[in-house]
Amino acid sequence: MPAASSPRQAGGLGHPPEWRRAENYTVHARSLPSRATLLAAAEFATPKNRSLTSLTVWNCQSVEHAEIWDEEAARHYDTPGVGMFAPEVLGPTVERLRALASGGRALEMAIGTGRVAVPLAEAGVAIAGIELCQPMIDQLRTKADEQLIPVVLGDMSTARVDGGFSLVFLVFNGISNVLTQERQIDVFENAARHLVPGGRFVIELWVPDLRTLPPGRTGSVFASQPGYLAADVFDVVAQQVVSHHVRFNPEAAGTSARIFRSPHRYIWPSELDLMARIAGFSLESRHGGWSEEPFTAESSDHVSVYRLT
Repeated sequence: MPAASSPRQAGGLGHPPEWRRAENYTVHARSLPSRATLLAAAEFATPKNRSLTSLTVWNCQSVEHAEIWDEEAARHYDTPGVGMFAPEVLGPTVERLRALASGGRALEMAIGTGRVAVPLAEAGVAIAGIELCQPMIDQLRTKADEQLIPVVLGDMSTARVDGGFSLVFLVFNGISNVLTQERQIDVFENAARHLVPGGRFVIELWVPDLRTLPPGRTGSVFASQPGYLAADVFDVVAQQVVSHHVRFNPEAAGTSARIFRSPHRYIWPSELDLMARIAGFSLESRHGGWSEEPFTAESSDHVSVYRLT
């Protein structure tokens, strides 16, 4: 890895999928400074609060993903049957990847607890993985042994798995967890090293939603539900975003909340295509989802398939 998933996906969690690869801590509302309270209300991005925004981004960039996904986080990652583990979400993903593997071996970068890999193996695809966080691999091992799904512990931009593959895939916005353009290109180049001639590299990624930014602000709320608030803070110069996820009990007095922060480097589809070209790929197809929905100007996510040329 690093890896994770809209900025944000990549986890099952029955909670919002954005929580995969996130820094988390508990904060008591009464101890929050007024600006942090405004942050939770999406008022943090006004010009007067830009110093807070910069501090928030800097802190999140210093987070080590391998430290975030510890034993406790890994134990609570899977939510069988709901969220990103729901059949209507997982089924089309697995079926499309099975078809793209074309009977060959598949490699999943940022394999995590095996949300996709396990059902793909059950569908008859020979699959291996790369994963940065040992606790995630430990959870995977409760579902599949090393013989069924071998996994290399390491960074997906450099780690090497033996043998050749017809398919490499990185789902749930995982590439956005790599925080520089150079290292994102490294991920493409590492995928190319694993593929046989003509092999495919598949990326699932969200489309940067800068249109949601109010004029003059650098942040916006992207989800609001009872007991849950999510907001993004953008650094449009560095092309980075920090997602903030606030969970609280709506029936309680509102004195405490659990906050998750997740840093990402967002990538426009055209930039992703150029990264692919640098690594020797060409775009084969792009759809708005795993069921091959059309990709349009209103699509919030895309599934892009690149062919090694």
